[in-house]
Amino acid sequence: MLWCLPLALLPLVFMRSHSKAYSWLEMLPHDPLSDLIGLILKILAVLILTLITLGLSAPHSNQQEIEKIGVGAQIGLVLDRSASMDDPFSGSADRVGETKSAAASRLITEFVQSRQNDMMGMITFSNSAMYVLPLTENKNAIIAAVRATAGNALFQTNIGSGLTAGAGLFDKVPNSGSRAVILLSDGAGRIDANRQQKIRDWFERLDISLYWIVLRQPGGLSIFDKNYKPADDQPLPPEIELYEFFKTMKTPFHAYEAENPRTLQLAIEDINRKEKKPIKYLEKIPGKDYSNYCFVLAAILITLLLGVKYLEVRTWH
Repeated sequence: MLWCLPLALLPLVFMRSHSKAYSWLEMLPHDPLSDLIGLILKILAVLILTLITLGLSAPHSNQQEIEKIGVGAQIGLVLDRSASMDDPFSGSADRVGETKSAAASRLITEFVQSRQNDMMGMITFSNSAMYVLPLTENKNAIIAAVRATAGNALFQTNIGSGLTAGAGLFDKVPNSGSRAVILLSDGAGRIDANRQQKIRDWFERLDISLYWIVLRQPGGLSIFDKNYKPADDQPLPPEIELYEFFKTMKTPFHAYEAENPRTLQLAIEDINRKEKKPIKYLEKIPGKDYSNYCFVLAAILITLLLGVKYLEVRTWH
């Protein structure tokens, strides 16, 4: 729009048109006041066109960032979107028929709304990881992303891909002092040795804590069962194998099991209490928009222009 600014000079170029023509005006005395008013009319027209053009160009000041100290964390949400997440909790008495994905979406939304100074990002995974949202302070974007996880899902559970993508959320992001990945799944998949080492290295290098919430079916295998022994010559179940791997990581790790929406809520509340540490964060202050000031001033000048034009002699009788 600023390329249109030279057009504001057009009132100085073109002569005013008159509705009446007179044969001879030389006998009339010179009128300096009328000449001054005529110049003022042109200047007013130039200013009006300039202000309208500036207003349409949306002038604004730059966004500012102020460093503050608050209570919170940088949190990466890594959410399971395998087809089994669309099954309802078994034995649920508080919300009959609520699916695991719907309960997770509802409770994580409440978790996000209760946090004030957090930066959150999000990864979902099924047969592979899906990058959903980078670390951001925008609560509306985070909540919209979480609620979108209650949609249709696929059939596989590639936790290794989800974890590496979740760790990648923190890469090249300044460490605020507290970082955590919340992994929520209703099962586990096997992770090969190379990916295990990559996960271990990334979490250590980026200083990330891990919280694993397992949505377990009642009566199913518990990762906390110390008396469980696999059959001879049989590998450990994926849940137990993954739990044992997580315990070998050098960064803090904590696991939870949830059999219904209530126990899932308790797990999320416990994480909420633990991840409240002093952190440094940048509060973004949006730039100020000056468009309305330009339009209001242009309207005032238009009113003044109309008032001056009203004093103009239209014709002599």
